[in-house]
Amino acid sequence: MVLAVLAVGFTLLIAAGTAAAHRCSCRPGLCCSRYGYCGTTSAYCGDVCTSGPCWGSSGGPGGGAGSVASIVTRSFFNGINSHDGSWCEGTGFYTRGAFLEAIAAYPGFARGGSEADGKREIAAFFAHVTHETGHLCYINEIDGASSNYCNSSNMQWPCYPGQGYYGRGPLQLSWNYNYGPAGRSIGFDGLRDPGKVAQDPVVSFKSALWFWMTNVHRVMPQGFGATIRAINGADECHGRKVAAEMRARVRFYLQYCEQFGVDPGSNLTC
Repeated sequence: MVLAVLAVGFTLLIAAGTAAAHRCSCRPGLCCSRYGYCGTTSAYCGDVCTSGPCWGSSGGPGGGAGSVASIVTRSFFNGINSHDGSWCEGTGFYTRGAFLEAIAAYPGFARGGSEADGKREIAAFFAHVTHETGHLCYINEIDGASSNYCNSSNMQWPCYPGQGYYGRGPLQLSWNYNYGPAGRSIGFDGLRDPGKVAQDPVVSFKSALWFWMTNVHRVMPQGFGATIRAINGADECHGRKVAAEMRARVRFYLQYCEQFGVDPGSNLTC
């Protein structure tokens, strides 16, 4: 009799959990937990996730075995920042957890093609991040404060007095015309408080992903070289002096493609 009651109770709990999940109607970019709640942290996008940009292998970006979390493993992520030193400002700031929390807001990342396409996009993203930050070492651009990167002719995103729009974050977000729309999309005042990108690790990764999805994601089918043009083509795609910078990005990309077991494709340089 007791066992029968317990069995009925367990069945009711399962049914309640299922019903809660069915009640979940999350906004785009949010995960639905099995308990019927929406969010972007591991409590929603982790093992309990039933829909949305889940981190698990069944629902995450890329789909199936190509989910971002299953590709960007702790070993892979730690392998990047293992090259930095204890003096690096990025030590303890750039974490895999912060990246995975940020990626939940960008369900289109590493999606839109095959599993191999998704892996190539992840490899490309981290190749640029590795180069821009010196293996996740730098949060702020070296000597960036000496130039405020203000385009005063841009009236849509006017510079705020006393603020500098130099490179910050995994992709070194720069210029007022990037900080303004990035902040509006992410949820902070990018013009009045650009330093937020260097203070909050999730916001920092979101700034990089915002730039990527706005400017780079669509050119991935053209090859890795196109992503270099989209990020820093004016400086690195012309002349002998800057060729070393381009080659460094390509080298990281090839390394990560090899780690992911995927062909890097063609058109690697710009």
